[in-house]
Amino acid sequence: MYNIALIKGDGIGPEISESAIKILETINDKLDLKFSIKPLDAGDSAFEKTGKTLPDETFETIKKSDACLKAPVGESAADVIVFLRRALDLFANIRPAKSYPNTKALRDDIDLVIVRENTEDLYVGKEFEINNSAIAIRIISEKASKRIAKYACQIAIQRGVQKKVTCVHKSNVMRKTDGLFSRACAEVAKDYADITFDQMYVDACAMNLIRQPESFDVIVTTNLFGDILSDEAAQVIGGLGMAPSANIGDNFALFEPVHGAAFDIAGKQIANPTSFILSIKMMLEWLGAKHDDKKCFEIANKIENTVYDVITKGIKTKDIGGEKTTSEFTNEIIQRLI
Repeated sequence: MYNIALIKGDGIGPEISESAIKILETINDKLDLKFSIKPLDAGDSAFEKTGKTLPDETFETIKKSDACLKAPVGESAADVIVFLRRALDLFANIRPAKSYPNTKALRDDIDLVIVRENTEDLYVGKEFEINNSAIAIRIISEKASKRIAKYACQIAIQRGVQKKVTCVHKSNVMRKTDGLFSRACAEVAKDYADITFDQMYVDACAMNLIRQPESFDVIVTTNLFGDILSDEAAQVIGGLGMAPSANIGDNFALFEPVHGAAFDIAGKQIANPTSFILSIKMMLEWLGAKHDDKKCFEIANKIENTVYDVITKGIKTKDIGGEKTTSEFTNEIIQRLI
């Protein structure tokens, strides 16, 4: 049995969390892969109840679990997810972007992954003010850069799509920080003879994600650039509701949809749960690899095929041109899983 911590989040978080719970319960009851699910509070709602955005009990429960699912939180996102990434050393942020039929994707042959360094860069939060100016310190280390580059190369090999890694940076301007990142990635890539390695400035990458998204396989980049590019890539495949993500460390992982809490549509049952459902698929793949559990891989594959089948048949939520509510769409997935 796998113990899963589930942060319910804010805004649309509780609605899509219900979808996630229903999916996991269906797998537990009908597909013979057992889960114990522990719903947890974190974020704006937790602060209102306890005075803490990440209550101690929540953090301790997460650390004792086999993996964590996290719905989006509101204004306190940095105090929750950024803290968890650093506290648990979840150094790799993995954000696939794949086009599905009957969506607003720019092309039907997009299949890329953004591998984002998750612990450094401007997101360390070292900011201060002096003489009416605000200053932020950017930290890029050789150790973290090589670690994320190695992970990106391994993903490219595992995917077996183009076996190409594109290192994205801005070393022509930020010569020290991005220069180090560029050199570190290039050095790591030398150890992977089967990988095609190239480099691209971040502005050119942003343009080519629109112009030629099918040309990318695996993009490896720094924390801030990865955050921006992955949201762009999500829109290229039809919207944030289609984009899952993983935060992976050596011993633990947390999975979440890319999108935010969307307070403007909270409670209306129109939120697209696909990104959270596909995050479950990523979690199962990770658990399968960690525990050598073939059943996890089988069900992960079944989830992705089911999502593909449902959307192909035109069953969609309103944000991608359909009419189904959050619950109705989830039920369509469940019916086909069993």
